[in-house]
Amino acid sequence: MKYDFPSGLVVYLVALPLCLGVALASTGRSDLLFSGIIAGVVGGIVVGSISGSALGVAGPAAGLVVIVLSALETLGSFEAFLLAVVLAGVLQVIAGFLKAGIIGYYFPSSVIKGMLAAIGITLILKEIPHAFGYDADFMGDEAFDQKDGQNTFTELYRSVRYSSTGAMIISGISLAMLILFDKPFIKRIQFFRYVPGALFVVLTGIALNLAFSAWFPAWTLSGDHLVQLPVASNASQFFSFFKTPDFSAFTRVEVYTIAATLAIVASLETLLSVEATDKLDPFKRDTPTNRELIAQGIGNMVSGLIGGLPVTQVIVRSSANIDSGARTQMSTIIHGSILLLSAVFIPHFLNHIPLASLAAVLLVVGYKLSKFSLYQGMYRLGKEQFIPFIVTIIAILSTDLLKGIAIGMVVAIYFILKKNSQHSYQYIKEKHRDGDVVTLILSEEVTFLNKGSISTTLENLPEGVTVVIDGSRSLNIDYDVLEIIQDFKKHSAPLRNIRVETKGINEVYVVGGH
Repeated sequence: MKYDFPSGLVVYLVALPLCLGVALASTGRSDLLFSGIIAGVVGGIVVGSISGSALGVAGPAAGLVVIVLSALETLGSFEAFLLAVVLAGVLQVIAGFLKAGIIGYYFPSSVIKGMLAAIGITLILKEIPHAFGYDADFMGDEAFDQKDGQNTFTELYRSVRYSSTGAMIISGISLAMLILFDKPFIKRIQFFRYVPGALFVVLTGIALNLAFSAWFPAWTLSGDHLVQLPVASNASQFFSFFKTPDFSAFTRVEVYTIAATLAIVASLETLLSVEATDKLDPFKRDTPTNRELIAQGIGNMVSGLIGGLPVTQVIVRSSANIDSGARTQMSTIIHGSILLLSAVFIPHFLNHIPLASLAAVLLVVGYKLSKFSLYQGMYRLGKEQFIPFIVTIIAILSTDLLKGIAIGMVVAIYFILKKNSQHSYQYIKEKHRDGDVVTLILSEEVTFLNKGSISTTLENLPEGVTVVIDGSRSLNIDYDVLEIIQDFKKHSAPLRNIRVETKGINEVYVVGGH
């Protein structure tokens, strides 16, 4: 608990504005802001209790904003959309039992590391405007193009042009405090070892803003510059924040289409985050991906039933959890519990927190995800790793997470296929009195991917040589390759006076009458 409670507190401070920001962006309605808090609570308590991920944190994700907005427009009501969220959860649970989580093991390391670096850069670029006091865009946005017609870079220009002195002072002092708290001499002090710097940053931000209102009114932050958690005047109004699905929408085909879309996208984002979180885990634990899909599915079912947005595992919150020194999944349960308790008992106090303070916390998280040492390490691994890594970063920054990952995957697969084709056999050439002998020793696994390199090698053999094709070490040789070898042996080789011997290679029936 001495590690997990402080970490849970930091994740809570990071999650609070993100939950509200994603809710506002997803629904476009201020009366539905609490749906983001519900999703955050469910992601922390429900998913955290079931998941096998030690350090992953679930909650509402910016990657689903466009899907949610489109779904609300299509269905016409938030209650009908909640039914789609419940059904998406059911589909995720089924996928988990069908072992679909194995997909998570097929993302190349270079792409996952590129995703981490890109999210780090995105955090930095997106939080700078909030640090300057320009809060036109919602906190937690990841997309390059924004709904207001701006993009990541034009918003940076506008943030400098429309900056707030009060916000810059608060974010500057907050950053300085966070850097100080990360120094070894501070960590040696017992008190500061277990009390997170982010908590001091938030309290300092509140105190500074109160001081501004007393002595420098022009610098005071208010309205959109502060956390805006819905406040209920009584218990009845608080419970009105919770919604239930419209079960009469069961007959609408659109509900099932949206549910399937949510299930697929949320599952992919979760599996990507799981892979990334496991790479960041200092204890190098492996998350059972099928169990994670089941946990996320149950989370979405619960969230949809009580009025929450869909949830996925989210790398920003997970990264903040790891950086804060969390050891077990208790930290994510703690963050969800604090989120619930604070929304019930201290919403007025939370609404005094400046976004500039929270932006400073996220800027530090972004920096740690995209350190220069990561780029150096990937460069040393060679172009097969570095190029997909860089392409993934550029693609995510210029589009969004899933599109960027898809582009990075294409590049990574190209290098994998290229490398695979170059290592399909061992080539040995020996000189004999009766003529040269070329031996091709095939590798253990010879697939259709190796067809091109083997075919090219056979075509380039000089006339009159003896070639020995040795497949005795191979555990599997695809039909495609066997067909090429047999065709070469029976047709091409005799025409060029090449003698062919084969070992451990079966004769096959060649379609086409050859």
